[in-house]
Amino acid sequence: MATQLNKADTLPVDGGEALLVGRVWLPGAEGGPTPCLVTSGCVYDLSQIESTVSWLFERDDLSGELDHVKDLPKLGDFAEVLQNTYFGKATSDKVHFLSPNDLQAVKAAGVTFVTSLLERVIEEQARGDKDRAASLRDELVAIVGDDLAKVRPGSLEAQNLKQVLIDKGAWSQYLEVGIGPDAEIFTKCPPMAAVGTGAEIGIRADSSWNNPEPEIVLAVNSTGKVVGATLGNDVNLRDFEGRSALLLGEAKDNVASAAIGPFIRLFDKHFTMDDIRKAELKLIVSGEDGYVLEGASSMSKIARDPLELVGQACGINHQYPDGFMLYLGTMFAPVDDRGEKGQGFTHKLGDKVEITTPRLGALVNWVNHTNNVQPWTFGTGALMSNLAKRGLLL
Repeated sequence: MATQLNKADTLPVDGGEALLVGRVWLPGAEGGPTPCLVTSGCVYDLSQIESTVSWLFERDDLSGELDHVKDLPKLGDFAEVLQNTYFGKATSDKVHFLSPNDLQAVKAAGVTFVTSLLERVIEEQARGDKDRAASLRDELVAIVGDDLAKVRPGSLEAQNLKQVLIDKGAWSQYLEVGIGPDAEIFTKCPPMAAVGTGAEIGIRADSSWNNPEPEIVLAVNSTGKVVGATLGNDVNLRDFEGRSALLLGEAKDNVASAAIGPFIRLFDKHFTMDDIRKAELKLIVSGEDGYVLEGASSMSKIARDPLELVGQACGINHQYPDGFMLYLGTMFAPVDDRGEKGQGFTHKLGDKVEITTPRLGALVNWVNHTNNVQPWTFGTGALMSNLAKRGLLL
C-alpha cells in the first residue's frame, strides 16, 4: 500500500487563494516546532512573527498580515516537505509537517448529527456488544423514525419528543445532549498531543470495535473568535464507550487518537464560516487486506450551528487563554460488516484513513496500536524550553 502523501490531494482545490497555516519540525541543534505558511508551492517560516500558532491566532488581522508578508525565510519546497512527512518523527533529520495546532486545548463536540446520535444510543444499550447492535438499531429507528432530524435541540418540540421516548423506555443520556439544550463538549486530548497528516493514529490493542470519525475542526483564539478551520479524525473505541459513558476518556483520549490537519485555513474574503456550514466531507478507509470503506458527512445536516457549539465551549464558564481547537462532530458511523455478518466495522492494523473536503484538502493517517506508535514526549514544557533555547521567547 502506498505510504506517501499526495501533493495535489493534500492542498485545497483553490490552494492558490488559500491562507494555510501549519507547523513543521526543524531538525538540528537549533531546531524544533515552527509555525509556517504554505503558499505558492513553498513553506515559509512564521516564527519571527510569532513563535507558536496559538500566539499567531491572537493577532488582530492575521489574514491581512499574511496576505501581504514578503521576504519570509523559506523552509523548503512544499512537495519536498510533504514527502518527508510519513509517520513524521521528531528525531527526523528532515523538515516535516506536524499537526497545525500547538498550545491550544483540544476540545470536541459529540452527538451533533442524528446518525451518530442513534449509534451512540445503540452503543449504550448494547453495552459494547456488537452482536446486539444490529437488532437494537432496527428497534430504535422503528421508534423514532425521522423525527430527530427535524427537531431543533433545546426546543419545545425536543422536550415533547423526550417525554415520548421516556414513556417508551427508549430515553438515553446521548439523546439528552443530542436534542437537549446543552451540547456535549469534552476534552479530546491535551495540548500538543494531536498528530498531523502522515502520522500513525492509535487504537488500543484491547479494543475490538472502533472506527474513525471524520470531522471539521475549528481554530478558536482566546477571545472566542473563530480564525480558521481544518480537518480532524476523532478516533473512537466504540466498545469502550458502549460499556459506559464514564469510559469516554479511555474511548477517546489515547496516544495518537486525535489527528488534525493538514493545515489550518484562515477565514478571509475567499473562505468563511458559510463554507464550513455547507462542506461535504469524504472518508475512505483502505485496508491492507484489500478492504475499502467509503462514507460521507454533510455539515448541512448538523443539529447545532458551528458557532453555537463554539459559544457552548467557551464564555463566562469556560476560558481558554491559549485558544482551543474544536471538533464539530460527525454524522458518519460505519455499520457495514467487515468480515463476519452482524459484526459491523472495526479497524485493522495498517488501515489507511483519508478524510477530505475540497476547500480544506486531505488528512491522511495509518492505523496502529497505541503501544506501537511513536510515544508522545514533546509537550508544553518541552516547547517552552525549546523556544527559550532558540531565542524565540520574548
